[in-house]
Amino acid sequence: METVSLQKKDQAPPPEHIAIIMDGNGRWAEGQGLPRTIGHQRGADAVKKTVKGAIALGIQYLTLFGFSSENWKRPASEIKDLMGLLRFYLQKEIKELNKEGIRFKIIGDRNRLENDIVALIEDAESLTSGNTRLTLTIALNYGGRAEITSAVRRVAEEVEAGTLASGDIDETTIARRLYTADMPDPDLLIRTSGEERISNFMLWQLAYSELVFTGVLWPEFSGEHLESAVMEFHSRNRRYGATGG
Repeated sequence: METVSLQKKDQAPPPEHIAIIMDGNGRWAEGQGLPRTIGHQRGADAVKKTVKGAIALGIQYLTLFGFSSENWKRPASEIKDLMGLLRFYLQKEIKELNKEGIRFKIIGDRNRLENDIVALIEDAESLTSGNTRLTLTIALNYGGRAEITSAVRRVAEEVEAGTLASGDIDETTIARRLYTADMPDPDLLIRTSGEERISNFMLWQLAYSELVFTGVLWPEFSGEHLESAVMEFHSRNRRYGATGG
């Protein structure tokens, strides 16, 4: 995965963390007269291009929405194909990610995943845990509301156990119990395919993120599209509730 830096000396620093809702695999395949499975395969290729682009731009964290907790409603055959693709990725691509200094993480509820997939995830996370070039996180069987609910449940259990005082609960208390406790909130969210909603993705973490929506279907997304979104990000005036300058 050879990369060339796209970050120029006179440019503003890149966003530290970019999150992407990868949307449009099925529509791309249908538009090409192909099975949806092919769309997901091309989507995996787009992930590789995006990771390469993120490294070239100097991004430190890249989080991709791979499979939501609502996606289990899809046809069983499509879910089987998606899980097969995940297995292939975990078996064939992780060594390359590790070679490139990329840390790999999965966030989401693993309880519904098959045991062999969970084992592959754990092996991949362990192998790459010391890498610092880029943290690549895939949200898998993930739902934002469920994540917040789980964090609140943990807080309640700690209060009940007497290890946490209710008066000490603040936003940091919740944030430290989310899946993303060890990473900064996204500076930028990108969603492909023309849809303009966040679909239960990182509801807590996206509170002050800039949102960029593009009509490009995910299989067609590339490093150039990522760079364009970063340019849009730099054109925004991020005030965090303060008055504009």
